[in-house]
Amino acid sequence: MSVPAATSFTVIMNLGLYFAFLLTGSALAADFDLLITNAQIADGSGSPLVRGSVAVKGGRIVAVGEIKGSADEVIDAGGKVAAPGFIDVHTHSENICLIPTAENFLRMGVTTIITGNCGHSRTDVAKFFQEIEESKVALNVATLIGHGSVREQGMGGSFIRAPNAEQLDMMKGLVDQAMKDGAVGLSTGLIYVPGSFAKTDELIALAQVAAAHDGIYVSHMRYETVRIFEALDEIIRIARKAKVRAEVSHIKLSGPTAWGKASEVLAVLEKARADGLKITHDQYAYTASSTGLRQTLPDSALEGEHSDFIARISDPQKKAAIIASMAKMRERQGRKDYGYAVIARCKADPSLNGKTIPEAAKMRRGADTLQDQIEVILEIEAQGGASAIFHGMNEDDLQIFLKHPLTMIASDGSPRRLGEDVPHPRSYGNNARVLGRYVRELKLLTLPEAVRRMTSLPAQTFHLKDRGVLKAGAHADIVIFDPDKVGDPATFSDPHHFAEGFDHVIVNGGVTIRHGKLTDVRSGGPLRMEH
Repeated sequence: MSVPAATSFTVIMNLGLYFAFLLTGSALAADFDLLITNAQIADGSGSPLVRGSVAVKGGRIVAVGEIKGSADEVIDAGGKVAAPGFIDVHTHSENICLIPTAENFLRMGVTTIITGNCGHSRTDVAKFFQEIEESKVALNVATLIGHGSVREQGMGGSFIRAPNAEQLDMMKGLVDQAMKDGAVGLSTGLIYVPGSFAKTDELIALAQVAAAHDGIYVSHMRYETVRIFEALDEIIRIARKAKVRAEVSHIKLSGPTAWGKASEVLAVLEKARADGLKITHDQYAYTASSTGLRQTLPDSALEGEHSDFIARISDPQKKAAIIASMAKMRERQGRKDYGYAVIARCKADPSLNGKTIPEAAKMRRGADTLQDQIEVILEIEAQGGASAIFHGMNEDDLQIFLKHPLTMIASDGSPRRLGEDVPHPRSYGNNARVLGRYVRELKLLTLPEAVRRMTSLPAQTFHLKDRGVLKAGAHADIVIFDPDKVGDPATFSDPHHFAEGFDHVIVNGGVTIRHGKLTDVRSGGPLRMEH
């Protein structure tokens, strides 16, 4: 069968183009992997929003503004805001490998988390990062090295004392190795055993090790109550003596006796900065905290092993001393009882989840007197403890702290599974709450300024290179959200609701949330501080 001349010519031309494409490799490839168009761009600097596009290739942003070119995927933002992915500098995410999608974070725009806060962390950072890589997590994970975890490993279970020279050297070695392996700094939790027993000189010695690697010292300070000024003096002393950058974790004033002092707290920090120290702070957007219920007990009751606690409350004299200390703690805070505490997770008795301490006492003991409340707290701790939510802050103080230009937005949350326990809603809604309540509704912050507190300020503070900004060369961590619809439906009584208004979330160029739905893309991983 013969082929017409015209047809033969066409076939030859098509074959020629095909072989030309093979020879040139990417000659016909798109200019970009991803192109976001028709967006209001909040670039992370705090500058006003501008209309434009963002182009991504190879996991990096390659252009921002008016862009021409083709892309493998185009996302029309429809006039919504495109911002750098949010960086949550205060999380407790040691369980990230068990919940690698961390969907609760992604759905409120968070693309990078820093874990290891409040003195608790994995001490083998290299192994932790290896596990993160193997788990194929969906967002970026950086870590601090926790002083409490280091102290526990170095002190051999005996904590109400200073370490000897050999133990201090061991602790220094653990911090040094963690920093070499990529930790971003050292954290302390000075209300928690064993960190609560550490003296300031010990903290200075370990902070100096972190400082030698350009790390930051991050502290859940010794007091957030009416004694907060003593705690501020300590963190300032550590920053000065160790020559280290410092961060006040979840800045707050707990208990009625401390309320109204936010401006005084900020004045102390401003003076320290005027004296040349680099001190910043982070905050979550709620007037309730969350930690172990054991924080209602004196540190002396918790020293040593769990069996030591059991022995103490079994001894009438020692138990009476514990109860007397609890009374002094309530008096300092201006509390009459424990009605401000709500059980979030009690593994031994899940029926108590979501109940206040008086309600738990009524369920367990048939009465909710103060003595019954104390007894149920001791019972719960004896049975393995519980986490709780503490309604202890004042909205006016919260807003004063939030308005300060060096206050970063951080959840103090964790990766969550929908429906499990009754956790603090901050793990689901913190960033959305800031954008919805404090930007859109109360106009306490402008949108570009709120974005800056979630992006470039954290990146600069924790030395996360090429993160937190929308500019050429930066890693392509991007969030697209509707400022008119962003919100936090999670509540204290019904916390398991994802944030609303976030259409797309992109991590290192991979689209992890597309049109409001989780994809199977896991483009995150360990984030090591670059020295």
